[in-house]
Amino acid sequence: QVQLVESGGGLVQAGGSLRLSCAASGRTFRMSAMGWFRQTPGKERDFVAALSWSDGSTYYADSVKGRFSISRDNAKNTVYLQMNSLKPEDTAVYYCAARSYSSAGYFYSEVYPYWGQGTQVTVSS
Repeated sequence: QVQLVESGGGLVQAGGSLRLSCAASGRTFRMSAMGWFRQTPGKERDFVAALSWSDGSTYYADSVKGRFSISRDNAKNTVYLQMNSLKPEDTAVYYCAARSYSSAGYFYSEVYPYWGQGTQVTVSS
């Protein structure tokens, strides 16, 4: 099992920045990728960004390209989501996710068996 704990959410004005963190513990040697998703009330959980643990490749949703950046600290088993130029439409609960080598892909929530508890990000206009 892998446990994920997010932090760093909050309230920010449009145009501002936030950095989310996701610390992994447990059987982290099994992790092959980590990602960030977001969800608003009544909607599906949407892909935001992902990172391959083996080679560091990164993937982004079109809506956040050029504004968000995913990175990692291998020694701390932590992944970060730097969010710049935030917009009101970025308001959501942000979830960290992880998967092992038994599944593949980056963009769909179904491939990630491990999830954090979520952290609220609110962008005011």
